[in-house]
Amino acid sequence: MEWIARGLIALAGLGAIVSGAATVAQEKSQRDGIYRADQAKRGETLYESYCANCHGTDLSGGDLAPGLLGTDFDEKWNGQPLGQLFERIKTTMPQDNPDSLSRSQNADILAFILQKSGAPAGASDLPVQAETLNTIRFSVSKP
Repeated sequence: MEWIARGLIALAGLGAIVSGAATVAQEKSQRDGIYRADQAKRGETLYESYCANCHGTDLSGGDLAPGLLGTDFDEKWNGQPLGQLFERIKTTMPQDNPDSLSRSQNADILAFILQKSGAPAGASDLPVQAETLNTIRFSVSKP
């Protein structure tokens, strides 16, 4: 009987460890301060040079391109990994010269878009690696 009790205690302890690990591994979203304010500022300058002609100075879109803020954008990207949005920007923009900006420049532009959508700044630059960005979800619901 004693070995059964010990086994149950060990299982309970393992359950607590697994539960704690799941809590630590919770997914991040853009609401977790995933870019720095100065990165978004750099992104604003790049956006004005490479994106505003099509997407509008206020990111609301235009005849040639969709808006980068608002309900349509939120619905399209809600729940998607930021890596997908990043790669979409990188490989298809600017429309007249796709894939011409560096990964850092694209991260800066994405940081600016996130800032304009109300996501808070944090202590680290938005990463440029797709693997890392794929661990962060675009989420329109508040935590």
